[in-house]
Amino acid sequence: MTAVADDGRLDRLREALTGTLPGTLGIRLDEAGDGVLRASMPLAARVMAPNGYVHAGALVTLADTACGIGCWLALPEDGPGFTTVELKSNFIGAARGELVRCTARRAHGGRTTEVWDAVVEDADGRPVALFRCTQLILGPGR
Repeated sequence: MTAVADDGRLDRLREALTGTLPGTLGIRLDEAGDGVLRASMPLAARVMAPNGYVHAGALVTLADTACGIGCWLALPEDGPGFTTVELKSNFIGAARGELVRCTARRAHGGRTTEVWDAVVEDADGRPVALFRCTQLILGPGR
């Protein structure tokens, strides 16, 4: 994967996670480039449901964060913002190990929308969740 141009945006976004929901869950932005973003999240008590399994909401947050940061990095640095307008998830397994990894890929990059697909895998590389989200690119006055 070709890394994002070294303009410091990925590092600034890593810092910006502090004090936010993704930061509280321990989400890390591992690498980005060419319409792909990889992130990970440790499976600590803060992301678990009372039944002892990782909470579906934590997995959705990981995938939405990876897709959103990927979308953000695809925008011009001084460009408009974006917002998630649709997110679909399919849970297909239970996470095992000490962390989960997410790979988000841009499926469509348009003028007003981007569509991103993400796969969340357990530490052994087994898929546990599939996601698709649509990002609305915000222009002036939106």
